[in-house]
Amino acid sequence: MGKNNQDYEDDEMMVTLTLDDDSEVECVVITIFEADGKDYIALLPTDGIESEEGEVFLYRYSEDAEGNPDLANIESDEEYEIVADAFDEWLDSQEYDELVGDEEE
Repeated sequence: MGKNNQDYEDDEMMVTLTLDDDSEVECVVITIFEADGKDYIALLPTDGIESEEGEVFLYRYSEDAEGNPDLANIESDEEYEIVADAFDEWLDSQEYDELVGDEEE
């Protein structure tokens, strides 16, 4: 589904997100991190407009009894601020350029 012109390392986790308009976006999992005592996940789309803008999707993350990931929307602006700040701090501790990689290799 969709063209994948980037080489991801084998340990990259991929997720297919279904957006509000029922379109699907392939995303690579950047990280799962904790903020305010809950787990969240940061996703980077691999194609489409979202990837060109470098937009990162943040969701609440949990696992069901079988260990399958379950993503939930962040409900409030306050919660989103906390999560975005925590993600920014995580990013600061990483090399963001290494994550995104240079397109022209």
